[in-house]
Amino acid sequence: MAKKANASADKNAGAGAANGAGVAGAGAGADAGAGAGGSDGYLVPDLKRGQYHVHEVIIKRSRFITTIAHTASVDEAKAFIEEISAKYSDANHNCFAFNATAPNSTAYCGCSDDGEPKGTAGQPMLNVVLHCGVGELTAVVTRYFGGVLLGTGGLVKAYQGSVKEALETLPTCERMIAAHMSIGLEHRFVPKFRYILPRYRATILKESFENIAYFDLVLPQHERENLERELVDLTSGSVKIIAVH
Repeated sequence: MAKKANASADKNAGAGAANGAGVAGAGAGADAGAGAGGSDGYLVPDLKRGQYHVHEVIIKRSRFITTIAHTASVDEAKAFIEEISAKYSDANHNCFAFNATAPNSTAYCGCSDDGEPKGTAGQPMLNVVLHCGVGELTAVVTRYFGGVLLGTGGLVKAYQGSVKEALETLPTCERMIAAHMSIGLEHRFVPKFRYILPRYRATILKESFENIAYFDLVLPQHERENLERELVDLTSGSVKIIAVH
């Protein structure tokens, strides 16, 4: 039976486990970018740089400390893993799993058993990370061995369960998949133009008024074509779409 604990870290006996195979930075796959699926974006950890979400459990006298960070790239994930591994350098294992892009995407992900038996830590953790509905996430599970062997099934359950429990209280926020537009339109259309922008969750980044009015916008990617169509209708085709990216 697992229980939450806040005991201070001390060096424990060696785990006696065989080394596990590690995976780092998997190549791009067919499901790259999956999870966004035409929506406004996807959830990411609501954690600033250097801010981490930590959860600890005790399972048969072993301490499992899960540390989660928002990592938007493979380099950020690796740097975080190195930092936590150094912080808990006296631990028996610092196993990790990361997904540096949208939920369910295997384009930029990786994991490591860090000395636990092959397939008992990193891959089970990665399965949770990839399918938890939160992207750009790295989880490191630090284990201080408590003297009781858990067996391969017990290890899988412990590492997966540690990550799942930590995710239950992880703060999240939305990452919008954005498009940028630069447009020009006659001054007489500006009031109606401003009125329709909230409908498309569009924000004006810059504006200038010359012979016509110019606007730089940011909005959810999937709304860009819809806004363009309405602007064409509004201006009877006179709107100038200067740049889209």
